[in-house]
Amino acid sequence: MHISSSIREKTARAEEILAPIFSDIDRIARENTEHVLDCFREAQVSEALFAPSTGYGYGDVGRDRIDALAAAVFLAPAGFMRPSLLSGTHTLTVALFGILRPGDTMLSVSGVPYDTILPVIGIDADGSPAPDGEGSLADWGVAFRSVALTADPADPLDFPAIREAMRTAGERLKMVYVQRSKGYADRPTLTARQIRHAAYCVKQFAAELGIRPPVFMVDNCYGEFTETAEPTFADPNRPDETGADLIAGSLIKNPGGGMADVGGYIVGHAECVRLCGSRLTSPGVGLDVGASLGQNRNLIKGLFYAPHTVAQAMKTAHLAAYLFAELGCRVTPAWDERRSDIVQCVECGSPAGLAAFCRGIQSASPIDAHVTPEAWDMPGYADPVIMAAGAFTGGASIELSADGPMRAPYTAFMQGGLTYESARLAVMSAAEQFTRRQEN
Repeated sequence: MHISSSIREKTARAEEILAPIFSDIDRIARENTEHVLDCFREAQVSEALFAPSTGYGYGDVGRDRIDALAAAVFLAPAGFMRPSLLSGTHTLTVALFGILRPGDTMLSVSGVPYDTILPVIGIDADGSPAPDGEGSLADWGVAFRSVALTADPADPLDFPAIREAMRTAGERLKMVYVQRSKGYADRPTLTARQIRHAAYCVKQFAAELGIRPPVFMVDNCYGEFTETAEPTFADPNRPDETGADLIAGSLIKNPGGGMADVGGYIVGHAECVRLCGSRLTSPGVGLDVGASLGQNRNLIKGLFYAPHTVAQAMKTAHLAAYLFAELGCRVTPAWDERRSDIVQCVECGSPAGLAAFCRGIQSASPIDAHVTPEAWDMPGYADPVIMAAGAFTGGASIELSADGPMRAPYTAFMQGGLTYESARLAVMSAAEQFTRRQEN
């Protein structure tokens, strides 16, 4: 692999400076691994659970044990983790339609959600109503409101505005929604503690306003295992925090550990999970059906690997932040910031710069390294998107991918890395191609 001595030297210097941060990431991985193993032991995970089921999946003990394991890992009363959840967007859709009913209001307190959720809600990127007819929440009479984040990265949630939005919605307010990660927006990722505090404040506001407490739901994608606590972890020693009622995410991101071929999870309060289960299959059937089709082994193995794999991705993100800051790019988070997701943003400044970054990542991937990424009209996105994704599992962000919409400031959103050793080479390759592009 052709990487200049200059880039290799910059990387070596970066790793020396990042050594204390890497050590802390390893500590988090150790603590999370111990927690996961305790859950495995308590659930009595055994090889018998790997047996596949077909058809209705009645009596699939492995499937049911995985559901219980998902709840235990996230310290939630109930949950499920299923291969029939096809993506993060599909998982969130199941949760939204599971909870919301005609006449309800959904309030997003982290701004307008990620691009692929907008058609589900029934709005355009600017928050205006989208055309009817695709079966969105808006088509079913669910109203949507949002509160933008503040400009303060240390305190991004606008609590006075949230309270006012709740007052305006009144009894129609059914759900308060938080997106943990930044998506394609220039905004901070919310920490688990910030989210839990927001859940507490929302419940307090509801009591003050005399309205029913809304379901507090979190899009947890990209955030799992980056900290030693999740948004559902209610700490009795912190009375200003409350665990989220419902969280959801994708298994081809963090919690699948690079092993899950497909899937998602939804965990939270038992009644919320029951309603989501009825949406996943059908009312009256719920979570009692669903063939595992031989996926149980990979789901269980992926959950076991997840704390370690996420640590590899976190180290990769810190390295990329340091290296591209050295190359003059604006990066968020900064290399020395504590992280709550695996996403690293690098502003490339031009279409050519963004393409060079993605092509560098692709050329150092284990799969399709010979392929040259090009921007295309990706379903669910408002702008053409360029994507590097040389993954063993299609679309698996945890395996190291880089993508971004072709709009200013032409930001590459990089995430993942199954092993730090291989992802390190990909970051160096991206730096090499980006530097060459800048020099031409």
